[in-house]
Amino acid sequence: MPFRICVLVLSLIFEISSAQQDSSKILKPKTEQDLIDVAEKILKKPLMKRDTANKKAGKIYFSGSPSPGYSLSSGWVGLVVANGAFYTGSSKEAKISNVYVDALYTQQKQTVIHIQSNLWTKGNHFNIINDWRYYNYPQKTYGLGENTNVNNYAAQTFKYIRLSQTVLKSIRPNLYAGLGYSLDYHWNIPLNPDGDLGVISQINAYGIHSNSTSSGLMANLLFDNRLNSINPAGGSYANITYRNNLTAIGSDNNWQSLLVDLRRYVPFPRQSENILAFWSYNWLTFGGNPPYLDLPSTGWDTYGNIGRGYIQGRFRSKNMVYLEAEYRFKISPSGLFGGVVFVNAQSFSEWPSNTFQSVAPAAGLGMRIKFNKYSRTNVAIDYGFGQGGSQGVFVNLGEVF
Repeated sequence: MPFRICVLVLSLIFEISSAQQDSSKILKPKTEQDLIDVAEKILKKPLMKRDTANKKAGKIYFSGSPSPGYSLSSGWVGLVVANGAFYTGSSKEAKISNVYVDALYTQQKQTVIHIQSNLWTKGNHFNIINDWRYYNYPQKTYGLGENTNVNNYAAQTFKYIRLSQTVLKSIRPNLYAGLGYSLDYHWNIPLNPDGDLGVISQINAYGIHSNSTSSGLMANLLFDNRLNSINPAGGSYANITYRNNLTAIGSDNNWQSLLVDLRRYVPFPRQSENILAFWSYNWLTFGGNPPYLDLPSTGWDTYGNIGRGYIQGRFRSKNMVYLEAEYRFKISPSGLFGGVVFVNAQSFSEWPSNTFQSVAPAAGLGMRIKFNKYSRTNVAIDYGFGQGGSQGVFVNLGEVF
């Protein structure tokens, strides 16, 4: 039944969106500016050869540098981040491939290394997705469900490795199906953390061990008619992933998850470069109990962007429903500066009833600074605020979704 529903949803999106391809218009270099242009003017010398904005197979559009950062969960951060975008074909329909790498150390003594990629082969026949990461991570955890208090938490630490990879094949234009494998391994988890006794009691009642392994096979259906996934100028994206974690392949216990990630990008006004973007991210688990640290949680999606306005890990439970809308607009005619306003809402099922009882809304605004005009990569700096006095600054290289 879930597979039939997935096919129907993707078929509907395909019919609605097939005639609305991503325009991904790139301004002529003479009329558009980015941070690399600004640096070259200050230094009075070219930093790299940038002689064309046309699609050219193999040409890499690089964004990245060492920099400071800040987040609610980490405090101040020292990081090195890089984003390499390129095309594997020169046709008008070629989708941009992207490799994202970052390494950071935080004020809270957190160490994180990410290597994430979204690769398209020539002719868009295959899509290869990788998510590899390492964490040495102290964090706050607030218990299960949304009926929790931001002032009541346990200080939890762990080390974490994720190895996830998926290969999808085109089955019709912009529609893909594929298989994958994902391993999530946590260790050095304290069984008696410091913090609120009520939160610790709930964690222990759910069940937690000094290490945990989730090893699962994945089946994916993907619709994606965006030409640029880094900063879409239009189009739609729908990714439905079923994951089956099995003891037979190393998982601590059997459990399943279904992830439904839907996005839509609409130029507004129609002929402008301003974008009205919508995001629905729904993360459900069933058929068993996932390890505590593998449960759906705020800010623990693939790119760590869910729930701007709340600290990472603020809400956690077996099921999550999430909605967000954002308006992206130009500020400077050259495209160097832009802005966004956004609203979002997240709902987590209560435990152990597994029912949805409340919604946590948030809103905010932010600035966009064009880092690389050829790949359309922005530096995103947002301020978000949620209920209960939750607020903070959120920084990304690339759009949030």
